[in-house]
Amino acid sequence: MMDPLAIAANLIQRTGAARSRDLVRAGVARAQLSRLVEAGDLLRLSRGVYTLPDLAPAEGREGLLVIAERVAMPRLCLLSALGLHGLTTQAPFEVWLAIGNKDRVPRIDWPPLRVVRMSEKTLEAGLEPLQLVHGTLRVTGVAKTVVDCFKYRNLVGLDVAIEALREALAAGLTTMDELWMYARLCRVARLMRPYLEALA
Repeated sequence: MMDPLAIAANLIQRTGAARSRDLVRAGVARAQLSRLVEAGDLLRLSRGVYTLPDLAPAEGREGLLVIAERVAMPRLCLLSALGLHGLTTQAPFEVWLAIGNKDRVPRIDWPPLRVVRMSEKTLEAGLEPLQLVHGTLRVTGVAKTVVDCFKYRNLVGLDVAIEALREALAAGLTTMDELWMYARLCRVARLMRPYLEALA
């Protein structure tokens, strides 16, 4: 019979983290999971999600796995979306999620969340699927992310928004037309105009 830690380690090495049901399906009993955590051989990231102690949770993918498992219809935005699109050198310790104005804030113990409320009109705009091993998240596309950074400049900083705009255009990740479309939708066209015209 294979060692439960070896089974868990094999699964986690491939995915960064594993859900309890996947570990049980692979042959690790629930009681063994608890013993492995108590012994320090496994790290419990969140309810029902485990990783190995030497895998750094701060790298992000493990946090996204927890979000996909525990949050209904998650929408990554702002700094988390910038990071996924390669448009920032910052590595936020929080996962930035967009929710509706009347939605309940998700309650999870890890990773830390930064929740941004958006109007119904802008909440679903510009979302793209992000496929993970155990599910799909949605993330704002490049143009919508850049425009959101201008709209929420008080949260992320105007310098971050301007840098993201320059990088996105320089790398050919979006177009002026897309940026104008979302700028109008999010009601920041007047604010963004001088920056867009300077880079046109």
